[in-house]
Amino acid sequence: MKTFSVSTRERVDLVDITSQVAQEVAKSSVGSGTVTIYIPHTTCGVTINESADPDVARDIKMHLTKLVPQDGGFRHSEGNSDSHIKTSMIGSSENIFIENGKLVLGMWQGIFLCDFDGPRTRKVYMKIVEG
Repeated sequence: MKTFSVSTRERVDLVDITSQVAQEVAKSSVGSGTVTIYIPHTTCGVTINESADPDVARDIKMHLTKLVPQDGGFRHSEGNSDSHIKTSMIGSSENIFIENGKLVLGMWQGIFLCDFDGPRTRKVYMKIVEG
């Protein structure tokens, strides 16, 4: 298993981690297989979406905040219930195919760490499996 850290800058922040994942895949010398990306935090997830236009990440952040506002009258006393809910909506893991030693992503796709309770330093776990 490989691990790396990502620092976020805002309470709700989407950080493109595609290059870090691709570097680890390249170092692994796995030609064909899968990589699983797992985020071990209850207020931070991972998603695959368009990375070519930064407005997509901004739109995702803005509309998730509208869907689940921070001041939603939640019972959880830490003040971050919205972060837990957003993470449940996005999910904590992604699986990506590897072919010819490279990630199999669409032309415009990138991998984003999604922090909903930042800014913080978050861990990313990766498991690269040949096959």
